[in-house]
Amino acid sequence: MAVIVWLIATLSSLAALYWAKKFYGEMMAADEGNDLMKEIAESVRQGANAYLKQQYKWVAIVFVVVAILLCIAAFVLKVQNVFVPIAFLSGGFFSGLCGWFGMKTATQASSRTAAGAQRSLNDGLQIAFRSGAVMGLTVVGLGLIYICIWFAILYWILPMVRGEDSAMSLQQISVAMLSFGMGASAQALFARVGGGIFTKAADVGADLVGKVEQSMKEDSPRNPATIADNVGDNVGDVAGMGADLYESYCGSILAASALGVAAFSSPALLPEGVEVIDAQLNALLLPLAIAGIGILLSVVGIYAVKTGEELSQKALLDALAKGINRSAMLVSVAAIFLAIWLMPKVPGTVLFGFVPGIAFSIIIGLAAGWAIGKWTEYSTSDEYKPTQKLAEQAETGAATIIIGGVADGMLSTWVPVVIVCMAMLGAFACANGVNFYDVSYFSLGLYGVGIAAVGMLSTLGITLATDAYGPIADNAGGNAEMSGLDDIVRDRTDALDSLGNTTAATGKGFAIGSAALTALALLAAYVEGVRDGFERWGDDVAEVIETDGVYKLTNDLLLERSDDQATVFMVLPSVGTSTQANNAWRDLENNSVVEITPATGDSNYGKLTATDSSIISVKDANLRDFLYYYDATLMNPRVLVGVFLGAMSTFLFCAMTMKSVGRAAQGMVIEVRRQFAENPGILDGSVKPDYERPVSISTIAAQREMILPSLLGLLMPIVVGLLLGVAGVLGLLTGCLTSGFCLAVFMSNSGGSWDNAKKYIEADHHGGKGSEAHKAAVVGDTVGDPFKDTSGPSLNILIKLMSMVSVVVAGLIVRYSLVAMGIF
Repeated sequence: MAVIVWLIATLSSLAALYWAKKFYGEMMAADEGNDLMKEIAESVRQGANAYLKQQYKWVAIVFVVVAILLCIAAFVLKVQNVFVPIAFLSGGFFSGLCGWFGMKTATQASSRTAAGAQRSLNDGLQIAFRSGAVMGLTVVGLGLIYICIWFAILYWILPMVRGEDSAMSLQQISVAMLSFGMGASAQALFARVGGGIFTKAADVGADLVGKVEQSMKEDSPRNPATIADNVGDNVGDVAGMGADLYESYCGSILAASALGVAAFSSPALLPEGVEVIDAQLNALLLPLAIAGIGILLSVVGIYAVKTGEELSQKALLDALAKGINRSAMLVSVAAIFLAIWLMPKVPGTVLFGFVPGIAFSIIIGLAAGWAIGKWTEYSTSDEYKPTQKLAEQAETGAATIIIGGVADGMLSTWVPVVIVCMAMLGAFACANGVNFYDVSYFSLGLYGVGIAAVGMLSTLGITLATDAYGPIADNAGGNAEMSGLDDIVRDRTDALDSLGNTTAATGKGFAIGSAALTALALLAAYVEGVRDGFERWGDDVAEVIETDGVYKLTNDLLLERSDDQATVFMVLPSVGTSTQANNAWRDLENNSVVEITPATGDSNYGKLTATDSSIISVKDANLRDFLYYYDATLMNPRVLVGVFLGAMSTFLFCAMTMKSVGRAAQGMVIEVRRQFAENPGILDGSVKPDYERPVSISTIAAQREMILPSLLGLLMPIVVGLLLGVAGVLGLLTGCLTSGFCLAVFMSNSGGSWDNAKKYIEADHHGGKGSEAHKAAVVGDTVGDPFKDTSGPSLNILIKLMSMVSVVVAGLIVRYSLVAMGIF
């Protein structure tokens, strides 16, 4: 069974890479246009390549430093798996590779999309969308094959090479693989933040000086920042988004697999004849199977995307929706069959007599992603009232459209929040048969939430194609304008670009929604990292103890050594113990021999003789045992302080990234004004602007400014963990998730609304291009640029990176935090 599922996932990932190569070949075979179109596209390619090379050099330095620290943690401190440093580097490499492939494709596709739009709207759409599909299929193909390779190494190859004694348990494998996502998360944050700073610095400079001050057209060849703006679309919205969703995709699969193993760690839930190890293995592999089938069905949806010659955004949205809806419906059906095939029929959770409830958790995740996308479309598309009313506010100046955009963004948060909350509760209830109060079913419910995140991202091959399509269409419009193509071509590329703004906003909403579900799954999976940290601590101490017996490790932790086997016990808080007994226990030196009463019968709880407190082995403890052990309640000041720090970190992160954009944009504005002042011939077209200098300014600024915000995500969980312990980290992750989700939706939707309000005015509404309303809308769009393309979309990576870092350093926090050492 395991081999069959692994082969399905592996072959599906290879199929994704095959179709990505096929679509890339078809795009490269298309007409690239005239010589001027080729020259413009080549300038954008060179700028994007130069930026990514420079970025990867800086990121490589950071990765080497972090890998060295992870090696110390694994080999010296022995608090994590020895494979984590290697996997950290490989995860970052694959994430960066996704971004590079996407950028390479997008920069080749822009002029070909413009050339296709010369023939028909459908030709332009097909080239742009199939090129976006290259990114989508590359992300899912590389992501799934990365996971399959590591599973094969840990589950099959390692025992073959080093002997059966070195074989890891499924719990150890799932936690180790979960840690591998940290490299992808770190690279994604660097790519998103750096790319976002680059693209918005160029965009703001081009818009404020070119459009507002000089009344130039969008992408005018007389604007020195035009090429930098087009480069930014590729390094931010393509390379950054690719790395972002690669990390989401891998993180959701790995978190769900870890929760699946934890859900079936006890035979109590299993029907007669089903072994624990078989149930755990199938639960671990189900997310891989869903991802594999989702890839194949995404390809089916990609072939369904076609349009006529109607330029309205509604017609184009309908064309994309046709493909997405087809894939989603097919995955929903496939999820039922996969669940029936792989999942054990847990009593009380089977629907219709034969369908495991977990199948409907997957469908709920899919439906939640679709619903968030539809709401984002309504909130940001100029086909609907909110954006049209926002455009109307531009008639009274920039201040009113900015106020309106901020309010619309805030208002737009309530529906995604309600959708995600309903999805969490629904997925939880379907998976565990609505057993909200039965502790034994609790972990199964959490597995349902994790698998819902996998369901939401199962059609990523096509949903990411709609997102990556946007910057390709935007660049095509720029190419058409700079090369002086006919107005009908520009009308078609404007229609595709306006659609791209909406699909980009929809894609950001989808990414944020998936981040919320994935982060909740990671929050639950963090406890599995804590469990693994306890076990490693016990194994390390057991190696230096010579005599069998039960030993006191700390006031709250015991170690039983028996025939070279180590078992760690948690001493659960007790309110009935006398003060005298408690004081005597705390005065007893660590590593002293103690007496316990082992668990008997069906109970997992024993007794510590000295205090009569309940004890439970780390191996048998469930999620609620860990939460009780750490007093993970809001009345615990460590948890509450962690919540506040988590909420604060999202605002601090946004402030840092927006200030970075502001500083970089200031340099861009000064440079564009300098060129106009020193070379007046640029304004009448007699002198060609210096396009390379703005590209260089954005590149240098992005590299300098991306480091500090990215380090916030890497260091915050470690610092909070060392000071406040596991309870503080749980609070941190909760605060970061809740505030970050709302803030990300607000910023992305505000920015998308401002952008499309400007497009709506440019389509001959409220005075059209060059009017006072248009100038006010350009200011609003400029304010929204860092909202929707830098800070907002980077937040979902911050949420998951903090969770991933917490999982990786769980062993360190468990053993060496101030709380663990009894200092605080």
